[in-house]
This record gives sequence, structure tokens and C-alpha cells, in this order.
Amino acid sequence: MSTVLDGIRPDAVPPTVVKAADLLAEAARTGAACPPVRDLFDGNGDLETAYAVQQLNVRRGLDAGRRIVGRKIGLTSPAVQRQLGVDQPDFGALFADMAVPDGGEVPAGRLLQPKVEAEVALVLGRDLAHRECTVVDVLRAVDFALPALEIVDSRVRGWDISLVDTVADNASCGLYVLGGTPVPLTGIDLRSVTMTMTRGGETVSEGTGADCLGGPLNAAVWLASALAERGDPLRAGDLVLTGALGPMTPAAPGDVFEAHVSGLGSVRVGFATEGNDQ
Repeated sequence: MSTVLDGIRPDAVPPTVVKAADLLAEAARTGAACPPVRDLFDGNGDLETAYAVQQLNVRRGLDAGRRIVGRKIGLTSPAVQRQLGVDQPDFGALFADMAVPDGGEVPAGRLLQPKVEAEVALVLGRDLAHRECTVVDVLRAVDFALPALEIVDSRVRGWDISLVDTVADNASCGLYVLGGTPVPLTGIDLRSVTMTMTRGGETVSEGTGADCLGGPLNAAVWLASALAERGDPLRAGDLVLTGALGPMTPAAPGDVFEAHVSGLGSVRVGFATEGNDQ
């Protein structure tokens, strides 16, 4: 993940980046959310500094033995973009230890302020190294798709976030759940898929592929181009969470969520109550 940290010795990282990264890391470690980090940045809107904060904590994770398995795309909803005053998505890193088995349970206390959204996940069979990626490039590179639940989380108190807050906070990554049946893209129009997500059997979110930046493939094109431009392209084997197909829903202990995406199948996760964590 190439950002303004590239070429800078670890002991020479800008103090602002270190302070923001430390605040977010401490919130994740203690389970006590922190204030927004945007006030630490010049003009409260330095996107590259926010990505540098993200990269520093990702680097710390790698140094601690964590393994990156892919990327997530955030802010794919036009409504959310308008809310934050932005005109583009963002991205974050996915680690192997963020995976929850389909039908599994999130341990109590694992996350601070979880919310759940349903997505289309893509798994790549080829690299995507072009700075000007096309839909054809993505179609050739994708090995298969899966239904997914992303459990987003914010280390920032009360979800009081701007664009730079969520970028710095690894695009508000939490955990993710993948369906278990790979589906090739042959014959599937991801733009037209429909999604229904339930909580305890009650519908809490609905949407279509078109609600994700006009289609999940469009989101993947944006991500592939953005990462290639930074010198850190998507590679064969990478997992890509392409963005929400409908509104996200807060999760509480005891909740059970299930999402069905037409043509891809279903995926399910529960949230443990206190004393029932795994």
C-alpha cells in the first residue's frame, strides 16, 4: 500500500501520523473509542495523511504477524458520499484474522460499534496491475464471486466520522463473512443482482448491485486503478469486498443476520451475548 510514508524511515514518520495511528490503535486494543482524528490534520481534510495513518497501522499489523488477504471498498453509496461531502470511494486492508466462518458467531466484545452490510465479494485469479483498469480487465481477472457480510466498525466515538477519519481507521474495517459456494461470473449480471438482509428473520436492508457505485464491477475497477496508481496493485488470490448493496444496520449481542444475494446464495452470522463468546 503506497502512500506518503514510502521512503520514510519508521523513526521519521511525521508526528501527526504517529499520533493519529496511536489513538486508533489504542482504541482497538482497549475497546474504548477515541475522538475523531481529523482535527490532527492540516485543514481537517488531508486525504493522503489519512492514508498514511492507515498504512502505519497496517504495517504494524504485518510486523505483528498478521496477513493481508485483500481489500475492502467503502463509500460506494452515493447517499453516503453526499453525506460526507466526497465524490469517490475509499479502501482499506483485509486481514486473515478478520474472517468469521459462514454461520459463525462474533465473540462478545470483539468490536466496538458494529454495523452489518451485505456485499458481493470477488476473488481474483489474476493480477490487476493496470493504472487504467477496465471492466474487461476485471472480468478476466475474477475467479469467482461470493455473497458476503461486512461487519464494519469504527474506533471513532459515536461514528462521528469524516472522510479522513474513516480512511485513517482502515476504512472502518471490522470483520467479514463469506458464503461458501464459489460462483463464476459467467452468465451473472452483478449490476442486476438483488439483495435482502434480515436480522432475526426481519428484513432490515434491501438493494441491488446497481446501488454499489452503479455495479460491483465498477467498484472493483476503481479499486484496481487506485491501488495500481499507488504501486500496490491487486494480485491473484486477493479478496475484494466491493461495497454495500443496501443500508448498513447496527448489530447488538444476540442478533443473527442473514443476507441473500440472487445468483450467489446466502451468508449468515450471529453476535454472541456476554458469557457466550467463543
